Amino acid sequence: MKLRATDLIIVSGMSGSGKSVALQSLEDIGYYCIDNLPAVLLPELNRYLPDHTSGAENEIAGAAVSIDSRNNQFLAELDEKLQELIEHGRACRILFLEAEDQKLVRRYSETRRKHPLTDDSTPLIEGIRLEREVLRPLLDRAEKIIDTTDTTPHELRGMVRDFAGGASVSGPLLLIESFGFKYGSPREADFVFDVRCLPNPHWEESLRSLTGMDQPVKEFLESQSMVVEMTEEIFNFLRKWLPGFAAENRSYITVAVGCTGGQHRSVYICEQLGARLRDRGLNAQVRHRQLQDK
Repeated sequence: MKLRATDLIIVSGMSGSGKSVALQSLEDIGYYCIDNLPAVLLPELNRYLPDHTSGAENEIAGAAVSIDSRNNQFLAELDEKLQELIEHGRACRILFLEAEDQKLVRRYSETRRKHPLTDDSTPLIEGIRLEREVLRPLLDRAEKIIDTTDTTPHELRGMVRDFAGGASVSGPLLLIESFGFKYGSPREADFVFDVRCLPNPHWEESLRSLTGMDQPVKEFLESQSMVVEMTEEIFNFLRKWLPGFAAENRSYITVAVGCTGGQHRSVYICEQLGARLRDRGLNAQVRHRQLQDK
């Protein structure tokens, strides 16, 4: 993956929402990562990051800094610090992770960690609600928000890599994602299409163990007029309405297509949509939510 030399990502969000996983994912693809860097050191970090005007090859392709509710100074001076980075020619993007309150409570109950905004007089649920208010300025400025309530660490790593990859493309980055309704709908999706009405290869014994990327399944689905028609109509919908999102300067658009198990129909249709969108010069990535765990 090619990254912009000037890329700086601020990773923020609710405690327990997966910021450590996000930082590890960025580190794995070449980012220099710092957890909870004090705000006063941000200009120093900026000075040491590669300058895209130098024309030299640098080992550090970009940097990621975790900012959470403990960093009160940065939150108080957020506008000033971000403007300072812009004036120094530094691209800065904010990735914000969140999750439902009860999910965060459950995650904390499974560990011995203490929430940063709780004490002897502040119970966990109140600390979580207070943290939401404290982090509101970062949430409002976030370029990408990921809800990790029903997201596995493996899925989160993929989303973070997709976000990082968006630094190296022009125009909105389209994520075409298949999923199984029996596992829950993707919370981050901008569009959700339900294709459970289509003929299901699962009921063909010879196709049951295969996926929508295997040739026998493709041939089965391509022989069904309903599948051809559904694929064409979803593509035409996206072709008509995606330019409007691009005009609003949206950087990321997620299109989710779901069938029952996320193995056959949704996988096939996502592959078809991704190929057609790329043929039209759009930045489209395809991910299969349920197949990642197989």
